[in-house]
Amino acid sequence: MTRTLTIGSLTLDSNLLLAPMAGITNLPVRLVAREQGAALCFTEMVSVNGLVRDGKKTFELLRSSPGDRPLGIQIFGDDPGLMAEGARLVAGHGDLIDINMGCPVRKVVTSGAGSALLREPAKIAAIIREVRRATTLPLTIKIRTGWETGEANFLEIGRIAGEEGCDAITLHPRSRSQMFEGRADWSGIRELKEAVRIPVIGSGDLFTAGDVIAMLGLTGCDAVMIARGALGNPWIFREALDILSGREPRHPSPAERAEAALRHLELFTETAGETVALREMRKHFCWYARGLPGSARFRDLVNRLESGSALTAAVKEFFQ
Repeated sequence: MTRTLTIGSLTLDSNLLLAPMAGITNLPVRLVAREQGAALCFTEMVSVNGLVRDGKKTFELLRSSPGDRPLGIQIFGDDPGLMAEGARLVAGHGDLIDINMGCPVRKVVTSGAGSALLREPAKIAAIIREVRRATTLPLTIKIRTGWETGEANFLEIGRIAGEEGCDAITLHPRSRSQMFEGRADWSGIRELKEAVRIPVIGSGDLFTAGDVIAMLGLTGCDAVMIARGALGNPWIFREALDILSGREPRHPSPAERAEAALRHLELFTETAGETVALREMRKHFCWYARGLPGSARFRDLVNRLESGSALTAAVKEFFQ
């Protein structure tokens, strides 16, 4: 049965969330996911350093619309004071603030942010404490199991999160050293759920609706956060909701795939202009075609086409 989810003062229609993904989860991606049932969507990671320095490019990451609600804003940084100031600056742009404490990318880690914070529980406590003081919005954190495999400290971080005022915590059960290799160990999500009183959101290796149902059942987590599994596949939300509601999952037809891909292009063009949209949509078109016969040829074609009309024609032809 479909479950609602309450995070602080925010109550969601379901417990299926679209994860924040750098360079991916902009406004068009979020709108397409919402149309297929995502109950909460997140912005890309937003640097508090960029926000505090009044960087126009950074604030562009917060671009939204009335249909893009409820919206979670994910911020990152390593200074408690700056994190608090960043939270104040974004408060009017969304409905929930999430602190990234799990990103494994070198550029983020070398700045002391993301999963680098997992090595400093005291700093994590200070960051959550200061951000909690700075905002009344629901507050969450997203973490990994630890810095190194075999040195897991996610239960300690979970305890800190609850004590310092977090309203929920998301666990991607890989260490930083694993990056995205190997399998996510979902047993960690169950351990965290049993150890804390705040809602636990599970993440990692959710590529099909069946994976979503399996994680909810095996871990007892309160919600799931879908990342790579939603790329070119927004129907993962609809299919999972169908199963949770006792219905047969409605898989997308070729025509539906084409319609979604072209609507995505239209939304991207409206928000970013044709030049940017055509460049960025190439990867999305490839994701929409993933796993279908002829996808390699289609991928080669869309990466060479230079006009919107040519790309539109190629999409219609391929999905027919």
